[in-house]
Amino acid sequence: MTSFKSILNDEWRISYHQDYLTNLLLSIKDGSNVKGYFIWSLLDNWEWCSGFSARFGLHFVDYLGNFTRYPKTSATWFQNFLEK
Repeated sequence: MTSFKSILNDEWRISYHQDYLTNLLLSIKDGSNVKGYFIWSLLDNWEWCSGFSARFGLHFVDYLGNFTRYPKTSATWFQNFLEK
């Protein structure tokens, strides 16, 4: 079973967004007209093909614990990124 702490530590998601945003910046410098960027989901939620098993949001939703939301490492990273 996966530990709660390891669920919140989503370094792979941070790497994904860093890589994506780095390439987006290169595209802008190359002349692309980019108006915005958003992360698909801030919360884990229900997906058509995966139900509640796919967890891709910046915040973990505890479906068995009164739907309490816990920020993942990527939420803190994204907040710091936006503050820069």
